[in-house]
Amino acid sequence: MKKFAILGLGAFGQSVARALTEKGAEVIAIDRNMSRVEEIQDYVSVAVRLDSTDENALKAQGIHEVDYAIVCIGEDFESNLLTAVLLKQLGVKNVITRATRAIEEKILRAVGITQVVLPEQEIGEKLAYSLMHPNLKEIFYLAGQFSIAEMDAPKKFIGKTLEELRLRAKYGVNLITIRRQVSETTKKGEVLQREFVEMPSAQSLIFENDILVLVGKKEDINKVLSQNS
Repeated sequence: MKKFAILGLGAFGQSVARALTEKGAEVIAIDRNMSRVEEIQDYVSVAVRLDSTDENALKAQGIHEVDYAIVCIGEDFESNLLTAVLLKQLGVKNVITRATRAIEEKILRAVGITQVVLPEQEIGEKLAYSLMHPNLKEIFYLAGQFSIAEMDAPKKFIGKTLEELRLRAKYGVNLITIRRQVSETTKKGEVLQREFVEMPSAQSLIFENDILVLVGKKEDINKVLSQNS
């Protein structure tokens, strides 16, 4: 079982803590605000009130032994930064830090924090994507500029093989899965089901109503989305 520490129990921190617990992880939840600690204590392994910039207090809770420490302090960037640096100094292998602005991300990366999330920015980007590209089902942000996107197959792709489409050469993306709707006729009528074509070959054909799962840089994902315009 992986062990996580969530430092900062605002709305974002609490949602991460609950989601990890639901997936079977051991979670230590930390905040200097007792009311926030009380809100989450029934949902996590340990909930404790302490100052996350206090090295001795962190050591006493065994934070240096967790697999991942996620700093979710959104309202006090100084505490966010100091906590992240302290966790690195304590030897936590994986420190993930929240930033609310691009300048905060730059500062965090400058002090050696490589995993930085900007939840508000990602929510805004996802909303913009959904409004501009109704055929986009979901988009997930990976490290750097890379994303995984699920989208309806563009009309220009239907009836063509991957060899003909040359997705990597023309668009810079890789197709990793096709989610396909298939119909199965039963005695009770027609039943629609989904099947997965994992790691499609060059001869794989794109059908109408296929959902493509692509990996690539955001600007390259945009090139594919534009094929529906």
